Amino acid sequence: MSDFGVTDLRTSVLQAWRGSPTRFREDANAEEDLRLGGYRDRLLVELAQNAADAAGSGGVLRLSVVDGELRAANTGAPLTEAGVAALASLRASAKRGTGTIGQFGVGFAAVLAVTDEPRVVSTTGGVAFSAARTRELVGDLPEVAERDGAVPVLRLAWPVPDDEPPVPEGFDTEVRLPLRPEVDAAELLAECAAETPDLLLALPGLSRIEVGEHAWWREDNEDGTVVLHGPTGRVRWLLRRASGELDAAVVEGLGVEARQRSEWSVCWAVPIDDEDVPRPLDEDVLHAPTPTDERLSLPARLLATIPVEASRRRLMPGAATDAVLAEAARAYSELVLAVRPEHRTLLVPLPDFPKSEVDGQLRALVTSELRTSVWLPLQEGGFGTPARSRVLDVLAPELADMLADIVGGLAKAELSGTAHARQLAALEVPRLRLSEIVAIVSGQDRDPAWWARLYAALDPVAEQDSTAREELGGLPVPLIDGRTVTGPRDVLLPDFDQETLAELSTMDVTGLRVAHPDAVHRLLERLGARSAGPADLLDAMRTAVERSMDDAESGVDTTSLVDFVLWLTESTGARRGERPWLGTLALPDADGEFRHADELILPSSPLREVFAEDMIGKDAPLGVLADELASRWTPDVLAAVGVIDSFVVVFDDSPGGPDHELADEEAWWTAVDGDLDPPSTFAGVRDLDLVADDKWPAALRLLAAEPETWQAILRPGGYTSWWLARHARLAGASPRSWRLPDADALAGVYDPIPDVGVRTDLLAAIGVRASLVVTDAADVTDVLQRLGDSTRAVPPGVAMRAHGALAEAVRSGAVEAGDVELDEHVRALSGASVSGEQVVVLDSPWLLAAFAPDQVVAADPDDAEPLAELLDLPLAADEVDADALIGDGQPVSWSDLGAVVAASELLDRPVPDGLVVVYDELSVRRGDTRYRVAWWVTEDGVVHAEDTPAGLSRALAWAVDRWHDRHLLAALLDDPTAATYLS
Repeated sequence: MSDFGVTDLRTSVLQAWRGSPTRFREDANAEEDLRLGGYRDRLLVELAQNAADAAGSGGVLRLSVVDGELRAANTGAPLTEAGVAALASLRASAKRGTGTIGQFGVGFAAVLAVTDEPRVVSTTGGVAFSAARTRELVGDLPEVAERDGAVPVLRLAWPVPDDEPPVPEGFDTEVRLPLRPEVDAAELLAECAAETPDLLLALPGLSRIEVGEHAWWREDNEDGTVVLHGPTGRVRWLLRRASGELDAAVVEGLGVEARQRSEWSVCWAVPIDDEDVPRPLDEDVLHAPTPTDERLSLPARLLATIPVEASRRRLMPGAATDAVLAEAARAYSELVLAVRPEHRTLLVPLPDFPKSEVDGQLRALVTSELRTSVWLPLQEGGFGTPARSRVLDVLAPELADMLADIVGGLAKAELSGTAHARQLAALEVPRLRLSEIVAIVSGQDRDPAWWARLYAALDPVAEQDSTAREELGGLPVPLIDGRTVTGPRDVLLPDFDQETLAELSTMDVTGLRVAHPDAVHRLLERLGARSAGPADLLDAMRTAVERSMDDAESGVDTTSLVDFVLWLTESTGARRGERPWLGTLALPDADGEFRHADELILPSSPLREVFAEDMIGKDAPLGVLADELASRWTPDVLAAVGVIDSFVVVFDDSPGGPDHELADEEAWWTAVDGDLDPPSTFAGVRDLDLVADDKWPAALRLLAAEPETWQAILRPGGYTSWWLARHARLAGASPRSWRLPDADALAGVYDPIPDVGVRTDLLAAIGVRASLVVTDAADVTDVLQRLGDSTRAVPPGVAMRAHGALAEAVRSGAVEAGDVELDEHVRALSGASVSGEQVVVLDSPWLLAAFAPDQVVAADPDDAEPLAELLDLPLAADEVDADALIGDGQPVSWSDLGAVVAASELLDRPVPDGLVVVYDELSVRRGDTRYRVAWWVTEDGVVHAEDTPAGLSRALAWAVDRWHDRHLLAALLDDPTAATYLS
């Protein structure tokens, strides 16, 4: 057995120490720095690293505790004299060849963390180190005392004793470390066991590590995977390696021995499951190749031969380190490529704060490399670089298939899922939004079936995301006529028979947007298209119908449009007035000119017999529809598009003003106060102003024969009855100028209407008067003119009731007196038509005795003031002096008058309280004239009466507020008997 020249080594070291106390302190401090600093917790790392270097490959390391010693046995090259010299030196490694890990010659110092008496036993011999034996040799040095007896342990070596147990069978070297008392052997083995899997992966020179009773071993496979087996199972790792040699210029900044080791190698490793799916790391450290303190956050572990500081904890900054990191980044893409395409994004570093400076540098390099490397699976097949790729913003495989040949570099559809979103964002892969897809496909010239497939691919997205519908709003839609429009909104989705579809495909209809049947899909409905039958299609023709006149007048052949619209009208069962805009359809008239449908009348229409001749014809408001069209289509179909067959009612569910283009509509609107109180609905008959004056009876019979027009006439306050009352002509006058034959209450004011062949209820509905009703100033003016007409014999009762109706119109506010045009004459109480200059309005009955009948206009006393205001006449009371009474009267209690008491008893009425002033003869003065009166009431309310039945009866009737009983009272006062009462 060799003693490895340890005696000479000790002698030289001792001479150096004794010759230079400073050298002793340097060695002691350096070892102490290693023990307490860089190698304080790297025991297993250094033991495993040395074992791996010794073995080269297939090495085995066994750790056990025997007799209070931690023993680390390994296979491989045994201990040599050069190795011993390296162990007993500082920074002088014996390992200079490539492929070895140790390079500084200081790693063995890690054993000092647990022992002061390490031994290394090999098949070639062994050496021992001892703090105690060293202290015995140098204890006389003053420096030892200064260090409290602390001495370097690994500078002086001795041969192991002859009785040193040999290396265990199957191993070549064993490191034996007697544990200090404070070291817990079980805890130490547990710590080593925890580090074992990572070291087994990092050191390919080792294939097996045993710690105590447990073992871990490594299985390398040809597919680049490594399986680490252990007590709790196995862990699979995917590895990819790369190696090379650094340029001389790059290693120039390294030490001499480091420059001789210019080879570099990197290995990326990531755990994978049994399905080969990567399990990315959350946090790790850089392995060089054993663990350093450089924290990393990459999904995979990096093991690299990279310049590190002597402590092996930190990288050595410089060009060489940068070069190896750059090579590592390039190799990372090979690891990504080794993963199945659908899982590759798991290895993309996610944005985060760097764990270290190296982490930030390496992350940036890896991310940049991944952006420009070809590894991202594409929908069209093959792979592309993220920098030149795009990914759909929605997970839609069918959509991706549709777009693969349109969108270059479109990533595989599965990559649109949320599981890949952050990774692709880190690589700045643009997400293709739906709005961008719409822009891209807008330029495509594809058949309708292709568009239907595209809609089907987009439909699931629109169904789940309402915002997607907004982005798809501009999606192109192929139409049945060969055009393509932008946006599905208001496009019609045809639900027609083949005949209709064939007809549509040949038509060029402005504003008509009917989707091609092969492109129809429910997505279009989600985006605003409407399923359309004939009625919907008819509505869609509106724009074309409204501009048909312009087209016809510019020479465009509108025949097919007209026939198609009429066919749709017939198919839908449309009725007249349902679609007023159909009236703008350009149709030919009998003269070969084009007119709007609602300006044409059917050749067979009975209205041709009642409209004035100058209202129908070439230059007239109406024309006659061409016979050819009238013979091919039924009157109902033609009426539905507005052709006039009979009188037409204009309907409006929410009228806002007189804007229906009807004759005198503005005047009616004003009359009903439409601006302040508009009607809730409107229904008015049009074309009434076209009727000839002598054809009104026939026209009225036509109006009454149709339910719609009859209801329009009967509408309270409606336009139709208002217009007919004023503008129709019956026997040469308007209906409101006549009264019904049995309306005797209007005798003398209005003449009875002659027999014009119109039924009574219709006459009443159009304004022929059944009673005296005044609704406006025009009515009042008309009545006043008729009352003032001296040629009319107006019975007094009719005149009085007429005056009452006029007064009520003023009192109710229906008529403003200032709006009425007064006649010069008025109808007096005598029945005569007299000048209004010397007439008063009777406001109290006792005043009548002071005026001649020709001087009084009378109505009910309550109507006197509004009537006077209307007629601009004075009240009778204003024309009589306040002190007008003449005569000597005696106040008498009513109960003292025997005839009054007797009459009251017969009438079963109480005798009134109070007094009456009784005269033998009573007169009043008006101006210079004296008038004999039977009774009077002064302003203070006192009743005056002559002592006659005529005077007392009227005074009594007024006093008891039974004015209507005055004549009965006169008879009873004259003869207060039961016989008089009963007769």
